[in-house]
Amino acid sequence: MNQDENKSTKVHELVKKCLYKDEEIFGGKPPEGHILVEGIVNKFAFHPGRIATHKEEIRALLNEMPDDFHKHKGGGMSFLNLCMDKHGAHWAEHPTMGSLVCLGIAAGMASYCFPRDMWSIFPGSMPYVVFDTTEEVKDDL
Repeated sequence: MNQDENKSTKVHELVKKCLYKDEEIFGGKPPEGHILVEGIVNKFAFHPGRIATHKEEIRALLNEMPDDFHKHKGGGMSFLNLCMDKHGAHWAEHPTMGSLVCLGIAAGMASYCFPRDMWSIFPGSMPYVVFDTTEEVKDDL
């Protein structure tokens, strides 16, 4: 992803692409095998195949965020700081930031640093989040 692309628009597009379509939901519930992610405000039921298809796009977006958020660099940071990208540019407001975190969790590249019941002790009662976009090295021995 280059610096000039609109990250906020990309997050919204990816969420739309990775959710189930209306015709895939029966009785108000997503099909068996969905990826349920509880965000700060919303819950998302993502389609596992679509998340897999868009995993590299999600990785690219997470890699545009400051080093403080990355496990092997800063170790995690307050959600409140996610509004700025690694270039120091303001890229999103809270709902879009939350959607990016949820996409990252669904793709196995983001997590909350502490359980939800501890969030109230942090500034703004917002969680700390961490990204791990590194590829795991598989040992075939």
